Amino acid sequence: MRIIPPELITQKVAELVSDCNYFLPHDVVNALKEAAENEDDKKAKTILYKIIENHKTAKKGVYPLCQDTGIAVVYLESGNEVSVSGDIYRAINKGVEEGYSKSFLRKSVANPLTRSNTGTNTPAIIHTSLIKGPNIRISIMTKGAGSENKGAMKMLSPADGAQAIMDFVLETVKKAGASACPPYIVGVGIGGNMETCALLAKKSLLRSVNDFNGGDKEALKLEKDLLREINMLGIGPLGFGGRTTALAVKVETFPCHIASLPVAVCIQCHSARHKTITI
Repeated sequence: MRIIPPELITQKVAELVSDCNYFLPHDVVNALKEAAENEDDKKAKTILYKIIENHKTAKKGVYPLCQDTGIAVVYLESGNEVSVSGDIYRAINKGVEEGYSKSFLRKSVANPLTRSNTGTNTPAIIHTSLIKGPNIRISIMTKGAGSENKGAMKMLSPADGAQAIMDFVLETVKKAGASACPPYIVGVGIGGNMETCALLAKKSLLRSVNDFNGGDKEALKLEKDLLREINMLGIGPLGFGGRTTALAVKVETFPCHIASLPVAVCIQCHSARHKTITI
Protein backbone atom coordinates (compact mmCIF):
# COMPACT_ATOMS: atom_id res chain seq x y z
CA MET A 1 0.00 0.00 0.00
CA ARG A 2 1.45 3.36 -1.04
CA ILE A 3 1.24 6.07 1.64
CA ILE A 4 0.89 9.76 0.72
CA PRO A 5 1.31 12.53 3.30
CA PRO A 6 -1.59 15.03 3.49
CA GLU A 7 0.90 17.88 3.09
CA LEU A 8 1.55 16.75 -0.49
CA ILE A 9 -2.18 16.85 -1.24
CA THR A 10 -2.37 20.37 0.19
CA GLN A 11 0.61 21.53 -1.87
CA LYS A 12 -0.72 20.11 -5.13
CA VAL A 13 -4.23 21.48 -4.61
CA ALA A 14 -2.83 24.96 -3.88
CA GLU A 15 -0.85 24.79 -7.13
CA LEU A 16 -3.91 23.61 -9.06
CA VAL A 17 -6.05 26.46 -7.73
CA SER A 18 -3.44 28.99 -8.80
CA ASP A 19 -2.85 27.49 -12.24
CA CYS A 20 -6.59 27.21 -12.94
CA ASN A 21 -7.12 30.91 -12.35
CA TYR A 22 -4.07 32.16 -14.27
CA PHE A 23 -3.76 29.85 -17.28
CA LEU A 24 -6.47 28.91 -19.78
CA PRO A 25 -6.26 25.29 -21.06
CA HIS A 26 -4.60 24.94 -24.47
CA ASP A 27 -7.63 23.25 -26.05
CA VAL A 28 -9.85 26.21 -25.09
CA VAL A 29 -7.30 28.74 -26.42
CA ASN A 30 -7.06 26.84 -29.71
CA ALA A 31 -10.86 26.65 -29.99
CA LEU A 32 -11.09 30.43 -29.46
CA LYS A 33 -8.46 31.03 -32.16
CA GLU A 34 -10.28 28.75 -34.60
CA ALA A 35 -13.59 30.47 -33.81
CA ALA A 36 -12.04 33.90 -34.39
CA GLU A 37 -10.64 32.83 -37.75
CA ASN A 38 -13.98 31.38 -38.87
CA GLU A 39 -16.21 34.16 -37.49
CA ASP A 40 -17.87 36.27 -40.23
CA ASP A 41 -19.22 39.01 -37.99
CA LYS A 42 -16.59 41.76 -37.61
CA LYS A 43 -17.65 42.73 -34.08
CA ALA A 44 -17.75 39.10 -32.93
CA LYS A 45 -14.32 38.46 -34.44
CA THR A 46 -12.92 41.48 -32.55
CA ILE A 47 -14.40 40.26 -29.25
CA LEU A 48 -12.91 36.79 -29.73
CA TYR A 49 -9.47 38.26 -30.34
CA LYS A 50 -9.91 40.43 -27.21
CA ILE A 51 -10.68 37.29 -25.19
CA ILE A 52 -7.50 35.69 -26.55
CA GLU A 53 -5.58 38.87 -25.69
CA ASN A 54 -6.95 38.67 -22.14
CA HIS A 55 -5.60 35.12 -21.90
CA LYS A 56 -2.17 36.24 -23.08
CA THR A 57 -2.11 39.17 -20.64
CA ALA A 58 -3.08 36.91 -17.72
CA LYS A 59 -0.43 34.35 -18.68
CA LYS A 60 2.31 36.93 -19.15
CA GLY A 61 1.62 39.01 -16.05
CA VAL A 62 0.31 36.14 -13.91
CA TYR A 63 -3.03 37.82 -13.40
CA PRO A 64 -6.36 36.04 -12.82
CA LEU A 65 -8.24 35.39 -16.05
CA CYS A 66 -11.38 36.80 -14.47
CA GLN A 67 -12.24 38.81 -11.36
CA ASP A 68 -14.64 36.00 -10.38
CA THR A 69 -12.08 33.40 -9.31
CA GLY A 70 -14.85 30.92 -8.58
CA ILE A 71 -15.78 28.27 -6.09
CA ALA A 72 -13.46 25.23 -6.09
CA VAL A 73 -15.11 22.08 -7.43
CA VAL A 74 -12.84 19.09 -6.80
CA TYR A 75 -13.10 15.66 -8.40
CA LEU A 76 -11.09 13.26 -6.26
CA GLU A 77 -10.30 9.81 -7.65
CA SER A 78 -8.50 7.65 -5.12
CA GLY A 79 -6.76 4.39 -6.06
CA ASN A 80 -7.35 1.21 -4.08
CA GLU A 81 -3.59 0.78 -3.54
CA VAL A 82 -2.95 4.17 -1.97
CA SER A 83 -3.69 5.72 1.40
CA VAL A 84 -3.34 9.24 2.81
CA SER A 85 -1.82 9.43 6.29
CA GLY A 86 -4.36 11.98 7.45
CA ASP A 87 -7.69 13.57 6.57
CA ILE A 88 -7.68 13.97 2.79
CA TYR A 89 -10.69 16.31 2.78
CA ARG A 90 -9.04 18.58 5.31
CA ALA A 91 -5.87 18.52 3.20
CA ILE A 92 -7.82 19.50 0.08
CA ASN A 93 -9.62 22.37 1.81
CA LYS A 94 -6.34 23.58 3.28
CA GLY A 95 -4.86 23.56 -0.22
CA VAL A 96 -7.79 25.58 -1.56
CA GLU A 97 -7.41 28.09 1.26
CA GLU A 98 -3.65 28.42 0.74
CA GLY A 99 -3.98 28.68 -3.02
CA TYR A 100 -6.55 31.47 -2.88
CA SER A 101 -4.64 33.34 -0.20
CA LYS A 102 -1.10 33.09 -1.59
CA SER A 103 -2.21 33.77 -5.17
CA PHE A 104 -4.30 36.80 -4.13
CA LEU A 105 -7.52 35.36 -5.57
CA ARG A 106 -10.93 36.68 -4.64
CA LYS A 107 -12.65 34.66 -1.93
CA SER A 108 -16.24 34.15 -2.99
CA VAL A 109 -17.69 31.49 -0.69
CA ALA A 110 -20.41 32.58 1.74
CA ASN A 111 -23.05 31.18 4.08
CA PRO A 112 -26.18 30.75 1.93
CA LEU A 113 -28.51 32.31 4.51
CA THR A 114 -26.49 34.97 6.31
CA ARG A 115 -24.30 35.70 3.25
CA SER A 116 -21.29 36.09 5.52
CA ASN A 117 -18.06 35.26 3.67
CA THR A 118 -16.09 32.30 5.02
CA GLY A 119 -12.92 34.26 4.23
CA THR A 120 -11.07 31.20 2.89
CA ASN A 121 -13.00 30.24 -0.26
CA THR A 122 -13.74 26.98 1.52
CA PRO A 123 -15.31 24.56 1.97
CA ALA A 124 -14.61 23.24 -1.50
CA ILE A 125 -17.19 21.05 -3.24
CA ILE A 126 -15.60 17.60 -3.36
CA HIS A 127 -16.83 14.63 -5.40
CA THR A 128 -15.07 11.35 -4.57
CA SER A 129 -14.78 8.13 -6.54
CA LEU A 130 -12.67 5.00 -6.12
CA ILE A 131 -10.41 3.75 -8.90
CA LYS A 132 -7.87 0.95 -9.30
CA GLY A 133 -4.15 1.48 -8.81
CA PRO A 134 -1.60 3.24 -6.60
CA ASN A 135 -2.41 6.82 -7.62
CA ILE A 136 -4.66 9.71 -6.65
CA ARG A 137 -6.07 11.85 -9.43
CA ILE A 138 -7.36 15.32 -8.60
CA SER A 139 -9.28 17.55 -11.00
CA ILE A 140 -10.17 21.08 -9.98
CA MET A 141 -12.62 23.42 -11.66
CA THR A 142 -12.80 27.01 -10.39
CA LYS A 143 -16.41 27.75 -11.36
CA GLY A 144 -17.64 31.31 -11.49
CA ALA A 145 -21.20 32.24 -10.54
CA GLY A 146 -22.03 34.13 -13.73
CA SER A 147 -22.22 30.92 -15.74
CA GLU A 148 -23.16 28.64 -12.84
CA ASN A 149 -26.29 30.66 -12.12
CA LYS A 150 -27.61 29.96 -15.62
CA GLY A 151 -27.61 26.19 -15.26
CA ALA A 152 -30.92 24.31 -15.14
CA MET A 153 -32.36 20.87 -14.48
CA LYS A 154 -35.64 19.34 -15.61
CA MET A 155 -37.43 16.04 -15.17
CA LEU A 156 -38.81 15.24 -18.61
CA SER A 157 -41.14 12.42 -19.53
CA PRO A 158 -39.66 9.56 -21.57
CA ALA A 159 -42.42 10.20 -24.10
CA ASP A 160 -41.01 13.68 -24.68
CA GLY A 161 -38.03 12.19 -26.49
CA ALA A 162 -34.86 13.65 -27.93
CA GLN A 163 -36.53 16.78 -29.28
CA ALA A 164 -37.57 17.79 -25.76
CA ILE A 165 -33.94 17.46 -24.66
CA MET A 166 -32.87 19.70 -27.55
CA ASP A 167 -35.57 22.24 -26.77
CA PHE A 168 -34.65 22.38 -23.07
CA VAL A 169 -30.95 22.88 -23.75
CA LEU A 170 -31.64 25.61 -26.31
CA GLU A 171 -34.10 27.31 -23.97
CA THR A 172 -31.51 27.29 -21.19
CA VAL A 173 -28.83 28.81 -23.42
CA LYS A 174 -31.28 31.44 -24.71
CA LYS A 175 -32.10 32.45 -21.13
CA ALA A 176 -28.40 32.68 -20.32
CA GLY A 177 -27.94 35.04 -23.25
CA ALA A 178 -24.94 37.29 -22.72
CA SER A 179 -25.10 37.05 -18.91
CA ALA A 180 -22.82 34.03 -18.61
CA CYS A 181 -20.05 35.41 -20.88
CA PRO A 182 -20.20 33.42 -24.13
CA PRO A 183 -18.77 31.73 -26.09
CA TYR A 184 -19.83 28.85 -23.88
CA ILE A 185 -18.93 25.26 -23.34
CA VAL A 186 -22.27 23.61 -22.61
CA GLY A 187 -22.37 20.50 -20.44
CA VAL A 188 -25.45 18.28 -20.69
CA GLY A 189 -26.25 15.40 -18.35
CA ILE A 190 -28.98 12.96 -19.35
CA GLY A 191 -30.28 10.08 -17.27
CA GLY A 192 -29.61 8.69 -13.83
CA ASN A 193 -31.83 10.64 -11.46
CA MET A 194 -32.25 14.22 -10.26
CA GLU A 195 -28.84 14.61 -8.66
CA THR A 196 -26.74 12.40 -10.93
CA CYS A 197 -27.77 14.12 -14.16
CA ALA A 198 -26.55 17.43 -12.68
CA LEU A 199 -23.24 15.81 -11.74
CA LEU A 200 -22.92 14.39 -15.26
CA ALA A 201 -23.46 17.83 -16.76
CA LYS A 202 -20.85 19.45 -14.50
CA LYS A 203 -18.25 16.71 -14.92
CA SER A 204 -18.60 16.80 -18.72
CA LEU A 205 -16.97 20.24 -18.60
CA LEU A 206 -13.68 18.58 -17.63
CA ARG A 207 -13.51 16.98 -21.08
CA SER A 208 -11.28 18.52 -23.73
CA VAL A 209 -13.00 20.68 -26.33
CA ASN A 210 -11.61 18.15 -28.83
CA ASP A 211 -13.07 15.11 -27.04
CA PHE A 212 -15.92 14.10 -29.33
CA ASN A 213 -17.44 11.26 -27.29
CA GLY A 214 -16.56 8.61 -29.84
CA GLY A 215 -17.85 5.77 -27.69
CA ASP A 216 -21.48 6.87 -27.78
CA LYS A 217 -22.88 7.54 -31.26
CA GLU A 218 -26.19 8.94 -30.02
CA ALA A 219 -24.48 11.32 -27.59
CA LEU A 220 -22.01 12.41 -30.27
CA LYS A 221 -24.84 13.17 -32.70
CA LEU A 222 -26.65 15.15 -30.01
CA GLU A 223 -23.47 17.14 -29.27
CA LYS A 224 -23.10 18.07 -32.93
CA ASP A 225 -26.79 18.92 -33.38
CA LEU A 226 -26.88 21.05 -30.24
CA LEU A 227 -23.69 22.93 -31.13
CA ARG A 228 -25.11 23.74 -34.57
CA GLU A 229 -28.44 24.93 -33.16
CA ILE A 230 -26.86 26.94 -30.32
CA ASN A 231 -24.59 28.75 -32.76
CA MET A 232 -27.61 29.64 -34.87
CA LEU A 233 -29.11 31.57 -31.94
CA GLY A 234 -27.03 34.63 -32.83
CA ILE A 235 -26.04 35.49 -29.25
CA GLY A 236 -22.35 35.48 -30.15
CA PRO A 237 -19.25 36.35 -28.12
CA LEU A 238 -20.23 38.34 -25.00
CA GLY A 239 -23.68 38.81 -26.56
CA PHE A 240 -22.55 41.04 -29.44
CA GLY A 241 -23.96 38.73 -32.12
CA GLY A 242 -22.26 36.38 -34.53
CA ARG A 243 -22.02 32.66 -35.14
CA THR A 244 -19.91 31.73 -32.08
CA THR A 245 -22.23 31.34 -29.10
CA ALA A 246 -20.62 28.05 -28.02
CA LEU A 247 -17.23 26.47 -28.58
CA ALA A 248 -18.44 22.97 -27.73
CA VAL A 249 -21.27 20.89 -26.28
CA LYS A 250 -20.46 17.91 -24.08
CA VAL A 251 -23.13 15.27 -23.45
CA GLU A 252 -22.87 12.57 -20.79
CA THR A 253 -25.50 9.88 -20.25
CA PHE A 254 -26.38 7.31 -17.59
CA PRO A 255 -29.17 4.68 -17.52
CA CYS A 256 -32.34 5.89 -15.82
CA HIS A 257 -35.70 4.61 -14.59
CA ILE A 258 -38.14 3.59 -17.34
CA ALA A 259 -40.58 6.28 -16.17
CA SER A 260 -38.18 9.23 -16.07
CA LEU A 261 -35.89 11.31 -18.27
CA PRO A 262 -33.76 13.68 -16.16
CA VAL A 263 -31.83 16.37 -18.02
CA ALA A 264 -29.42 18.96 -16.63
CA VAL A 265 -27.54 21.77 -18.35
CA CYS A 266 -24.36 23.27 -16.92
CA ILE A 267 -23.00 26.33 -18.71
CA GLN A 268 -19.31 27.22 -18.67
CA CYS A 269 -18.15 30.67 -19.74
CA HIS A 270 -15.21 31.18 -22.11
CA SER A 271 -12.90 31.25 -19.07
CA ALA A 272 -13.08 27.45 -18.79
CA ARG A 273 -10.71 26.99 -15.88
CA HIS A 274 -9.85 23.44 -14.90
CA LYS A 275 -6.80 21.24 -14.47
CA THR A 276 -6.04 17.63 -13.55
CA ILE A 277 -2.99 16.10 -11.88
CA THR A 278 -2.05 12.57 -10.87
CA ILE A 279 -0.11 11.94 -7.66
